[in-house]
Amino acid sequence: MSDLGSEEIEEEAENDLGEYEGERNEAGERHGQGKARLPNGDTYEGHYANGKRNGKGFYRFKNGARYIGEYIDNKKHGQGTFIYPDGSKYEGDWVEDQRHGSGVYYYINGDTYTGEWFNHNRHGQGTYFYALTGSKYVGTWANGQQEGAAELIHLNHRFQGKFVNKNPMGPGKYIFDIGCEQHGEYIHEEKVEEEEEEETLLPAIPKWKASKITGLTLWAPEEPPPLVEVTAADKIPSVMEPLTEDLSGAAEGESLLEASAESTEATAETAEPTETTISPKDVEEEEESAKEEQKDSGDSRKRSYGRKGRRNQGS
Repeated sequence: MSDLGSEEIEEEAENDLGEYEGERNEAGERHGQGKARLPNGDTYEGHYANGKRNGKGFYRFKNGARYIGEYIDNKKHGQGTFIYPDGSKYEGDWVEDQRHGSGVYYYINGDTYTGEWFNHNRHGQGTYFYALTGSKYVGTWANGQQEGAAELIHLNHRFQGKFVNKNPMGPGKYIFDIGCEQHGEYIHEEKVEEEEEEETLLPAIPKWKASKITGLTLWAPEEPPPLVEVTAADKIPSVMEPLTEDLSGAAEGESLLEASAESTEATAETAEPTETTISPKDVEEEEESAKEEQKDSGDSRKRSYGRKGRRNQGS
């Protein structure tokens, strides 16, 4: 079934019970798991509650259409998949037998629509893929038609702008893969056809009017700062940095080593001698220590001479 048709395949009348095999409640109503064959040839197998289809089930229509999904009070409600007689298929949300919420529709020509639905129609944000050309429309929809801001993407270029009743209208731009943009606007011109003194308005044909071509605005990473070659002469100040802080008086043109030598000599000349103070007690102690050392050395010489004399007498 074409997606533009809003009518659904009619199910069996609620009062036509047909044949049923399955569970029932105390009131005799279909309740629980069951299988039914309806008088019109449709079949249903799934869950019932109080005589109505409630919960998950599988409904097969006599014309070949099928629905696998959730029910509430005999109506498709919740998540479900509907396969139409022509082979097209919808997978998504249902509300009271209507495609409503988010879903995907697969058309028999290979096209697909993925997006939002409202009361059985494409409505909200959605993407339509054209299988024949590989193009796709990404944008807003209203009551099944392309309406509002969108992007029409082709194989080697794309258009960004607004659409009104499936046609582009107003300002927009084409973006080409070769690296440029063409700005302009779509103007709708109505053609008037005169025929036997009667004027007939033909459908408006959008016409593109280009205004300017610009380059693409590409993102580029920030360039690093240029590398600076450092020589040996450039490295000396960093090594001698603590020394140069005290060499502010060095004349212009002097080397750091000459300035350092002059600074060292000036420091030596200006240095004051250190005075040492000795107390009288320290002098006395030093004199006594010297006398004891002399006495010890004299005794040692006497002992040495005595041993030598005894050796001579023995010989």
